[in-house]
Amino acid sequence: MTPAAQSAKAEEICRLAPVVPVLVVEDMTSAAPLARALVAGGLPALEVTLRTPAALDAIRAMAGVEGGVVGAGTLITPADVKAAKAAGARFGVSPGATDSLLKACEDEGLPVLPGAATATEVMALLERGYTVQKFFPAEASGGAPALAAIGAPIPQVRFCPTGGIGPANVGNYLKLANVLCVGGSWVAPKDRVAAGDWAAITALAREAAALRA
Repeated sequence: MTPAAQSAKAEEICRLAPVVPVLVVEDMTSAAPLARALVAGGLPALEVTLRTPAALDAIRAMAGVEGGVVGAGTLITPADVKAAKAAGARFGVSPGATDSLLKACEDEGLPVLPGAATATEVMALLERGYTVQKFFPAEASGGAPALAAIGAPIPQVRFCPTGGIGPANVGNYLKLANVLCVGGSWVAPKDRVAAGDWAAITALAREAAALRA
C-alpha cells in the first residue's frame, strides 16, 4: 500500500467521528464490551495501544464487534506492525516515524497515522507521501496554537492530535482547519472500565461524538 493510499484510508477512518478513543486495555475480557459501549455512543474508530500484555488479544476481541474499526497504537517496530495486522488491526498509530516502521506498514498494507511534532518531521512525512499524520505529544508540543502555526505554511497535511487532550481543551483542536479528529482517553476512564459501567462509557462517547470541528 502506497503512502498516498494509506493516508486516504487514514483520513476515511479519522472522519468517522471527531474523537478516536485511545485505550490501554489491561484485561482482555473487558475488550469486547468496551468496544460495544464506545461504538454504541458513536465512536467507531478505536485505538488499542500496544502497552499491555493483553493488547493484541484485545484487538482480536474488538475486531469482531459490529460497527467498530479497531486499530493498534504505540507501533514502534516492524514486529509490532506484523503482530497488529495479524491480530485484526485495520489501522495503526505511531508516536513517531522511522523508515523501517513506515516500510513495514506499507508492506503489510496497514494504514498508519505516523507521529510528528515539528514542521521538519511533518515535511519529511509529507515528502514521503503521508498527508494525514498524528500530532504528538500535542499539549507538550505547544498544543493547538502550535498545530495552527504548522498548518499555515503546510496546509496540505491533516492531523489527529493526541496527548493531553480532554474535555477542557478538545474544542481548541477541533476548530482548526487542519484537524480531522483527536485522540483521547477520557471517554474510557479506567475506573468505569474496571467497574464494567458500560452505560457511563456510552454516555461519554455520545458526548464526544457530538463534538464537531
